[in-house]
Amino acid sequence: MKIHKGDQVLIMKGKDRGKKGKILQAFPKEKRILVENVNLRKKHVRPKKSGEKGQIIEIPLSIDVSNVKLICSKCGKPSKVGYKIGKGKKYRICKKCGQNI
Repeated sequence: MKIHKGDQVLIMKGKDRGKKGKILQAFPKEKRILVENVNLRKKHVRPKKSGEKGQIIEIPLSIDVSNVKLICSKCGKPSKVGYKIGKGKKYRICKKCGQNI
C-alpha cells in the first residue's frame, strides 16, 4: 500500500468527497484506511456506572484506499505516489513535483 499512517489525504469518492484528513490507522491486508472526521457513524453507548447517562458518540469507519489521493507535503496538491530507489533505500515520491514525501 502506497499510503501510510499520518499522511494527509483527499477523499475522491463517496459522501465525504472533497474533504481532507489525516490517516489515523491503515489496514494493508484489507486495503482500507481510517481517516479522521470522515465516514462518521453514530453509536449509542449505554451507561457504564450507575448515575451516568448514556450518550451518542460518532466513530470513524474505514474506507477503501482506492477512494483517496495522497496530498503531497511539498507542493500541497493531490497526486499519485511513485517510488525511487537511491542509496540502498526505497523512497516515495510525488508524481507531480518529483519531491520525496
